[in-house]
Order: sequence, then structure tokens, then C-alpha cells
Amino acid sequence: MTTPASTGPTGASPQPPADEREVVTSADLVLTTPAGDLSYRADAGHLLVRDGAGQPLTTMFYVAYTATGDAASPDRPVTYLFNGGPGSASLWLNVGGFGPRRPAQRTPHATPPAPYAIEANTRSLLPTSDLVFLDAPGTGHSRILDGVDPARVWGVDADADVFARAILRHLAVTGRWNSPRYLFGESYGTTRAAVVAHRLQNTGLDLNGVVLLSTLLDWTANLPGADQGFVHLLPTFAATARYHGRAGHAELGDAAFDAAAIDFAQGPYAAALQRGDGLDPAEEARVAEAMASLVGLDAGYLASRHLRVGLEEFRARLLADEGRLIGRFDTRFVAEHAYVVGGGATDPATDDAATAGVTSALVTTFADHLAHDIGYVSPTAYVPLNNMVVEPAWDWRHRAPAIDEPMPLPNVALDLSAAMRRNPHLRVLVLGGRFDLATPYLGARHDLAHLFLGERLRANVTVRAYDSGHMAFVDDAALAAITADVSAFLQGA
Repeated sequence: MTTPASTGPTGASPQPPADEREVVTSADLVLTTPAGDLSYRADAGHLLVRDGAGQPLTTMFYVAYTATGDAASPDRPVTYLFNGGPGSASLWLNVGGFGPRRPAQRTPHATPPAPYAIEANTRSLLPTSDLVFLDAPGTGHSRILDGVDPARVWGVDADADVFARAILRHLAVTGRWNSPRYLFGESYGTTRAAVVAHRLQNTGLDLNGVVLLSTLLDWTANLPGADQGFVHLLPTFAATARYHGRAGHAELGDAAFDAAAIDFAQGPYAAALQRGDGLDPAEEARVAEAMASLVGLDAGYLASRHLRVGLEEFRARLLADEGRLIGRFDTRFVAEHAYVVGGGATDPATDDAATAGVTSALVTTFADHLAHDIGYVSPTAYVPLNNMVVEPAWDWRHRAPAIDEPMPLPNVALDLSAAMRRNPHLRVLVLGGRFDLATPYLGARHDLAHLFLGERLRANVTVRAYDSGHMAFVDDAALAAITADVSAFLQGA
């Protein structure tokens, strides 16, 4: 349905395109940073995404920040940001990290309830790039249209197609065709970004760069019975045990300790796992002792598990003697032990001290920002997380470049590799937190090592790790470092 443009807090917004829903535009706002004041405009609205036959599929809600005044320029980069899930809206990257407004937080401790101190975000990426935060269909204010089967948008390939079309539509609406273009995905958003980058290139649209935060490209490593996922987890187990005072090797500094954990994981540990039942019991005991000194669990327990400990077992056991459970998305967070009544499954996003410690502050800040800074009020509720509905319905099959049959689980390193081969100027920045169990940082390095690029293209990939978790940006010190690294990357255009 076509509706007229709305009026923001002051002044009228421009008329939206004829087939888009309501767009609300703020008056000029000001972001004060250490480098000076930056004037900008904030837009909130919907993009109508159509399939290849021109039939409407979904409305994609977005919040866009565009520099005005002296900073405005068609040569400024425009960065499209999205979170993951599947089933997550984009407010986390926005008010959690890189938009112009952000609540004060206490990471790695829980932020108390309202009232929250909502502040100008001096670590925003807006001084470097215009920003567009996109909500996936079925999250935020994005809605699948009546009569459209969710299967047409909920799946690895369908989702990437929708996001690619939304980005093309936004470029058409704003006329930003000749601006430097970047993608910034977090978590499942890194999977999405790899596929979208390749799809956009197939439409004739090259990107300047892709930022991947908390990266997962090859999903096959975590299949039941596979050993590679245990290898990926071990350095994060070790960093966590060291943080909570449960690891050995006190003689090593943090960097040397991390290097030792990675060497052990990829060397003796991986070799032992590969042997399976053929591993000599005496050798298994020796590997268990070495592993125990890194990850802080009892060597006898590790041997009884044949050296294989999943992230939930580790979360429950590391501080079990204190009656505490460590976080999943940031293992520095702790909470009271798991439920004593009931043994059923819980939503991993809610049974997590790290998520619970920041969610209310971010959801509240985003709602306040939409209403008071932009002037956008919707009759429908904003859905920050819908993973309990979206994930069970997700089609995980993926048709990768040069692979004739769909893969049952995606390995989108193939897509990213193809995109980099086709566009030798495409740069990739990979960021991760040392305390993230959901997407352990060694897993990202493993996936990147399997892009199979030549030496010249490998130089286009930069990797950074921070003392933080999955949403690395909710940590103030980590956010400062991330913003500096991403800003330098964006300025490379």
C-alpha cells in the first residue's frame, strides 16, 4: 500500500517512492565526537522487495544515517549492516555499536534496568561512512507480505537474494550508485554477507569491501560426529579458563598463551581426535593432561569424554564448583547455575548471561531513538529476535559457485572466494572476540585459510581479535579498537 511521507520531529520528509511504505526523516541531528561535530539525517522506513518476476515479497525495514552539511559527499562510503540469527533484527549493530546513539553499559557485567543513560556514541562509524541498518524479513519491522510463503525468504539462498535486492533498491531510491559500497555482517550476517557479495557481483555491482564480525562461513564443521568444531572451540575454552583463573601456564602472557592454545588445538589435539578409537589410551591420557592445563577442566573428565567437550558442557562445568554458569556469547559473563527444575531445551539466546546482560538496554535505547530522535512510531511491535520461529523453518541448502548440486549445509567460503577472484580489489576485514563460544575465532581463521586464494588476493584479507565476545562492540574498550580498525578499512576506498 502506498502511504504519504511522514513528518519527523521537525520539518517534512521528502516524498517516498511510489511503491514504498512510509518513510520518516528526522531534522538535522548532530553527533559530537573527539574529531568535532558531524551533522546528519536519520531515515526510518521500508523498502519493497520484489522477486525476479516483479512480484512483491516483503517489506524491509531500515534505519539510515546520512551525513549532511560539509561532510556530505557522493564519494562518502555507504555501508549496509545486518545482524544474523537467522532471525535477528539489526538494532544490535546499531545502538549496540556503530550508530550515533548508544546506552552506557557495564560489559562484562550485566547492565541494570532502566532508566538507561543514552548517550551520543563517540565510537560511531558515521564520521567515516553513511550507514544503513537492514532488518531481515520476520524481524524488527520487516514483514513478509500476506500470501507469500515464508520459504521464499527464509533460507540461505532466498535470504541472500532478498538482501541483495533490498540493497539494489536502496541504491535506486537514494541515487547512491557511485558511492563506495560496503557490507558489514555479524554472526549469521557473515554467512549472508559472503553470499550477498557474490550475488551483487552477478548483477554487475562490485563492492569495495566486506566486514565480517563473529564469522561463520563453513557450517559443516559442527555436524554431529565431526571433530573440527572441537578444534575450533579449544582456544576459546583456554582464553575463558585463563580469564576465570582456571588455566595453567601462568608464566605466559596472553598472546603467548593464545598462541600455545592454537598450536595445541591444531597439532596434538587435532591429531588425537582424528585417531578416534585407534588412539592409544596412554597417549589419550597425555593429551588430556595437556588439554586440562589449558582449558581448566579435570584431565580424567576430558579422557572420559575422549577429549571431546561441547560448548554447553564447558559452560556448565568450568565454574560448577561455584554454582555459576558462564556466558555463551561472552564467556566473561557469569550467572547463577542453570535451571534446577526442568531439563528441556531452552533458547540459547535467552539462556545466556551475556545476552541477558545487554538486551534490555539496547532494545529500550532503540525504541527511544526511533520515537524521539527520528519520530518513527509503528502500530506493530518491533521484533528484536525471532529465531525460535525462523530457525526451525530455515532452508539450510545452498548452491555455491561452481557446485552443481545444492549443499545440505552451507560453506559460503566458496562464495567469498569466488567474489574475491572476480573482483581483485575486494577487501575483507574479519573481526572476532576471544571470549565468543558461538563463533570461535579459530573457526574463522580456519574458514579463511580455506578460501584457497593466491598470495596477492590473500593480502586483501585482514584479521583482528579483541578481548570481547560475540557482540564484541558492547565492550567499550573493544568498541574503540573495532571502530578504529573498521574506519581505517572504510577509508581505504
